[in-house]
Amino acid sequence: MLMESDSPVSKKSRLVHSADCAMEEASSNAVGVNPSLHWTQWQILDSILPTGGFAHSYGLEAAMQSRMVNNQEDLRLFVIQVLENTGSLLLPFVYCASKSPDAAAWVKLDQLLEATLTNEVGRKASTSQGSALLRVAASVFTEIQALQDLRRTFLGSKSVSFHHAPIFGLICGLVGFDSETAQRAYMFVTMRDVFSAATRLNLIGPLAASVLQHQVASDAERMVQKWRDRDVAEASQTAPLLDALQGCHAYMFSRLFCS
Repeated sequence: MLMESDSPVSKKSRLVHSADCAMEEASSNAVGVNPSLHWTQWQILDSILPTGGFAHSYGLEAAMQSRMVNNQEDLRLFVIQVLENTGSLLLPFVYCASKSPDAAAWVKLDQLLEATLTNEVGRKASTSQGSALLRVAASVFTEIQALQDLRRTFLGSKSVSFHHAPIFGLICGLVGFDSETAQRAYMFVTMRDVFSAATRLNLIGPLAASVLQHQVASDAERMVQKWRDRDVAEASQTAPLLDALQGCHAYMFSRLFCS
């Protein structure tokens, strides 16, 4: 369920100073009612938000060109593997960033993920989407001063890379998502973007993609329950073949997506 607060703007307009992602969430997140907050939270998941996610296929384009994904059933299995890998590798960063939306803790998470992602294509995709997400969030949610401060402090800084998972978790925490919803939202956005890429690559039609997305939802929830609430020390790569495929994307002669 979504967390609510008496005054989400004022209570989330500053960063909570704590580096421990295991700390209890602020009680201000858990009380009060402000229906207008839901509109902000839902907008984070809206495909119209120009965060650049639709410029990336998560390795699907390379998988298709290598003939590893050829039909709808292959796509279903591919999406499940992407969700598994996302849950094991990136969900801990979303969890820790959303649990404690603090600038110092976020910087450490960003730097750790920069060192963890060895796939150059995937790493560039992550930083591209993350920096775009922060830029859009700071421009749209102007009432959340912490986003303005974050962008002003770190924009152009070489100390951070703005990786997507930790910045997504941080923003979710600032707009009032509880940590469980933030993790589920990240998995949903990942699944949505892969199916969008599949339709743009003409692997599947929009209606069939919607049907398949609904069918895969139970698998997505299973991945969330399997990998949720884990510390970044437990982050791991569970689908190295996907990582290798995405790394091959830069060497393709003809490509539609950035990754």
